[in-house]
Amino acid sequence: VLDRVLRHKEAIISHLSWVSLFLGFHTLGLYVHNDVMQAFGTPEKQILIEPVFAQFIQASHGKALYGMNVLLSNPDSIATTAWPNYGNVWLPGWLDAINNTTNSLFLTIGPGDFLVHHAIALGLHTTTLILVKGALDARGSKLMPDKKDFGYAFPCDGPGRGGTCDISAWDSFYLAMFWMLNTIGWVTFYWHWKHLGIWQGNVAQFNESSTYLMGWLRDYLWLYSSQLINGYNPYGMNNLAVWSWMFLFGHLVWATGFMFLISWRGYWQELIETLVWAHERTPLANLIRWKDKPVALSIVQARVVGLAHFTVGYILTYAAFLIASTAGKFG
Repeated sequence: VLDRVLRHKEAIISHLSWVSLFLGFHTLGLYVHNDVMQAFGTPEKQILIEPVFAQFIQASHGKALYGMNVLLSNPDSIATTAWPNYGNVWLPGWLDAINNTTNSLFLTIGPGDFLVHHAIALGLHTTTLILVKGALDARGSKLMPDKKDFGYAFPCDGPGRGGTCDISAWDSFYLAMFWMLNTIGWVTFYWHWKHLGIWQGNVAQFNESSTYLMGWLRDYLWLYSSQLINGYNPYGMNNLAVWSWMFLFGHLVWATGFMFLISWRGYWQELIETLVWAHERTPLANLIRWKDKPVALSIVQARVVGLAHFTVGYILTYAAFLIASTAGKFG
């Protein structure tokens, strides 16, 4: 099986790539189009696509809101009348539960859900693409047939063979981690915002604002962080203060990661050499010596450190937001 997969790896990778590109361009294109329409004051010109296939599945299970009158959502259909006592074979209270707007059973979905589901599909396919490509090209590729001789992690193979940066098996794991975190972020953002609306009895906010990017930034992230960032201020503090501090600290950890991810080894090596020069010419500091000359982290090491900061910072930041924004609304 593995041999057949390896012999068809170009087809597998190219198909995954095509799906990811299609999802990415179309989903982002729809979001950006809708943003532009909102910015120009013509929200009625947004492209809003109803998820009719998913709605059909929900309707066939008994959700009457869509008016499709199919199977269990139609009291005269064979799904209801074929049984004795008109459908008592189904779970007790099933139809009441599935049509209840205050629970999480078959959530009512619309254009905003359609878009975010495709954004999540983009994240899943891109993460899979990076991991599958990394695995199938781990031992060698047309660009670098002898890749296996370089080990699990190498930054580049120098100027003699250009274009060999970011192609080690380690790099595929490293890049897939970012896409995994992206995807988890979109899923949790979606679930949380959707349920905040259900719990507050105000589903209209999600339905109206989730079809364009500024809606997510303004009506979810910014709006629900307002109580959090006022956990402590010049006038006092409240029981969200610790989450407010954690939110700030998480941002600091997350942002520090970019110092390692963007500024690469040469910059830090020159900076260290400048500090060493200053150290050796400072009388008191020069009392402390070292045996070996300090060197900067390698590119691979810096990526590990940067990725760790990015991951931990993201989790701390969003955890604080999640807890405080929910507690701020419901106590």
